[in-house]
Amino acid sequence: MIRPPEHFETARLSARPPQVEDAPAVLAAYAADAEVTRYLSWRPYQAVEPLADFLQERVRSWETGQGNFAWLLCPKGTEEPIGSIGCTIEGGSVMFGYVLGRRHWGRGLMPEALGHLVGWALAQPEIFRAWAFCDAENAASVRVMEKTGMCREGTLRRWHLCPNLGPEPRDCIVCSKVRRAAA
Repeated sequence: MIRPPEHFETARLSARPPQVEDAPAVLAAYAADAEVTRYLSWRPYQAVEPLADFLQERVRSWETGQGNFAWLLCPKGTEEPIGSIGCTIEGGSVMFGYVLGRRHWGRGLMPEALGHLVGWALAQPEIFRAWAFCDAENAASVRVMEKTGMCREGTLRRWHLCPNLGPEPRDCIVCSKVRRAAA
């Protein structure tokens, strides 16, 4: 079974597995912000306890080597979480998801983190596809994916629920980067 690296660094970021004790900092940095979570599959957290429970599930994934692997993104040289990125490995593909605190938008930090992990994924002999999706109205997230070399594959109609935008499924843009077959 493929297991991603527990820690990684990019030019400006360090990434580490979350801990339950990170819940207050994560809440303050991004998880309580309605604008940050607008297009995501979860509502902004209102309290530390449910967020701590979620982080405990991510800790368990690292302990068992199964499920969704998540990293907290911190400015290099700090332990201060400013965002998160995660992946789910299934068969020969890796699906990514990400979130970044609003204060850090527009600096190219998420393409830096996602690009690193896409590169890691496609360097694994067993992985052929790295992909992600976002709400069709989330142009900034589409740009993040495209900056990593992912190509827009299409639109999944009425595919994803964004509870912050209503109860109806919404259209999503799917992007991927694939490793080509050997000639």
